[in-house]
Amino acid sequence: MPLNSPINDPLRKFLTGTLYIVATPIGNLNDITFRALETFEKVELIAAEDTRHTKKLLAHFNIKSRLVAYHEHNEEQSAKGILEKLKSGSSVALVSNAGTPTVSDPGYRLINTAIKENITVVPIPGVSAAITALSVSGLPSDRFSFIGFLPPKSRKRREWLEQLVDFASTLIFYESPRRIITVMEDMKEIFGDRYAVLSREMTKMYEEFLRGNLSELVAELKTRPAIKGEITLLVSGDKIEKPFCFEDIRHQVEEELKKGKTGVLQLARQLSKSYGVSKNMLYDKILELKSTIEQASDGDKGENANG
Repeated sequence: MPLNSPINDPLRKFLTGTLYIVATPIGNLNDITFRALETFEKVELIAAEDTRHTKKLLAHFNIKSRLVAYHEHNEEQSAKGILEKLKSGSSVALVSNAGTPTVSDPGYRLINTAIKENITVVPIPGVSAAITALSVSGLPSDRFSFIGFLPPKSRKRREWLEQLVDFASTLIFYESPRRIITVMEDMKEIFGDRYAVLSREMTKMYEEFLRGNLSELVAELKTRPAIKGEITLLVSGDKIEKPFCFEDIRHQVEEELKKGKTGVLQLARQLSKSYGVSKNMLYDKILELKSTIEQASDGDKGENANG
């Protein structure tokens, strides 16, 4: 496949169909684009994450198109059938239940294979919950990291969060309303009590944005009898630029190391939260200090033995 695959190559249009990746509204149906509606009208097939959901969208705009289910449970099998349609010259639109396809939704396998088969893939841009929430969050948007859904099981989720501690960029998560309190409590314990913005039911009737430290958001949600709706959570990045001198806490670190109750990584994590500085920087400094202490201790033992 050539490095540059032009989407307007006239020859390719006669050889295969086109796969359109179509963004759909995340709540308010008026957020659909004219180009998305035009695409639905002209394609032979629409591959939908949930055909019942997409039928309602199409019915609202009086569009009658053939639908096929394409979701995470049948992705491999459905992709084969869709690719055969594309190879025979039919055009297909891929949609998720809401927002931009493949962003925490099925579709990667189909798109990747289509590209390898030299089939034209065309984006029809529109709404994305992550970008919508970021645009009104008030958090830095020049650098952000989209994480999506965290693992549902606590141990695996906490392992993921540990890997994100030192990220300086704004972090964007999707989360279930059933788990959101537990997830934010894990974040507070691992990240520290960072500033966050919880976006719920965006573009819908009960749209809501909660802003504050993680502990404040947890406290607010615990007062509610139930938490409902689609949630996008944004968390501020690690504060790595705060002025800091390791020598100011050298004695404290030495005392903790001599006690032998706290490992280097755990101690670095604790101090990172307390002083708002990089865990990795502290880890290197503490490891260096520990090595110095151990060498001094070995030297004392050698002198005592010789004496």
